[in-house]
Amino acid sequence: MREAKIFYKEVEAGKLTETDDGLYEFRYLPEYVKVYPRQFITFTMPVSEKVYIDKRLFAFFEGLIPEGWLLGIAITSWKINANDRMGLLLACCRNCIGAVSVMPIDKENE
Repeated sequence: MREAKIFYKEVEAGKLTETDDGLYEFRYLPEYVKVYPRQFITFTMPVSEKVYIDKRLFAFFEGLIPEGWLLGIAITSWKINANDRMGLLLACCRNCIGAVSVMPIDKENE
């Protein structure tokens, strides 16, 4: 299982999880729902207490992963399989262009 904290600007908004079963889950933090009920990270996942679940990495997060020559550099430098979308997201999207950033959760050091 791999997880990441999802930030909207400097505020932790939620958590993205890739389960051992290969499913993807995104949930907003309860505090975020309470304080920022209208500040969603994407139109397809409005702020809610609901858990969003999909068999594929959510399109919004896919869109954060670099493309073209930059993707090639990431794959080569970090030796990540091009099909490992969560791995690429965790490696490449800590400081994205735009308001959303992805910080891997290191289970061993938490």
